Amino acid sequence: MKLLSWNVNGLRAVLKKNFLEFLDAEAPDILCLQETKCTPDDVEQLWPTNYSTFWNSAEKKGYSGTAIFTRTRPLKVTQGIGLADHDREGRVLTAEFADFHLVNVYVPNSQRELTRLAYRQQWDADFLRYLKKLEKKKPVIWCGDLNVAHTEIDLANPKSNVKNHGFTSEERAGFSAFVQAGFVDTFREFERGGGHYTWWSPMGGARGRNVGWRIDYFLLSQALRPRLKSAFIQPQVLGSDHCPVGITIE
Repeated sequence: MKLLSWNVNGLRAVLKKNFLEFLDAEAPDILCLQETKCTPDDVEQLWPTNYSTFWNSAEKKGYSGTAIFTRTRPLKVTQGIGLADHDREGRVLTAEFADFHLVNVYVPNSQRELTRLAYRQQWDADFLRYLKKLEKKKPVIWCGDLNVAHTEIDLANPKSNVKNHGFTSEERAGFSAFVQAGFVDTFREFERGGGHYTWWSPMGGARGRNVGWRIDYFLLSQALRPRLKSAFIQPQVLGSDHCPVGITIE
C-alpha cells in the first residue's frame, strides 16, 4: 500500500502545472494534500473516478485546507480535532480504515516574528492528545506539513536558524513529544544522514542548491512499524515549494 503526502501550496495552481500527471504516474492508494487553498466546488470535477475525495477547507477563503484522495473508501471521515480554537482553518482531516486511522495535518506556522509560537505550542499539545485518543481504538498513521525541522540534520543551515520559526527549541520539543509518545518518524527508520529536504525557499535558487528543510513527514504508531516497508522523499517532483513524501506498508 502506497501513501503519499504533499503540501501543494494551492491546489488550483498546481493543477495548472503537473498535478493530474503526478497522480496518474504515482498511482498512490492514498494521497494527502495540505494547503489546498480551495473548496471542493472549485476543482472537484477534475478527479479520476477511481479516487474518493474528502475535504476540510478553512473558513477563510484561499487559506490553509486539507484533502484526502483514496482508492479505498474510509469507514468514517472527520474534520478537525473537536476543538473550536483549532478547527476553523481546515488543518486536520482524519479517515478511519479497517485497521488504522489516517490523519492528514497542516500544522500552524509560528510566523516570522514568532507571533504564533504560543498558539503553536498549545496546538502541539492538543493535537498529541487527539492522536493518542485515536490510538486507543486502533493504530494511527499521520502525515503532512508539520512546519518544524526536528534536528540539525533536517535543515541545511541549522546554526543560523536556531531562533527562527520552524527551528525554535519550543517547536523541536513539540516534535520530540510526539516521538516520546511512541510515534515513529518513518523516514529516519531508513535514512540517518542529512541533505534530505522537503521544502525550499523560492528565493535565491535554494532548491537548485538543495538548501532546504525537512518539514513534511509520515509518522505512525509503534504497532504499525513491522508493516512499514519504505519511506521516501520525492524532490524531483516540482509544482510547489514543497515536494511529496511517502511510505509503503504491507
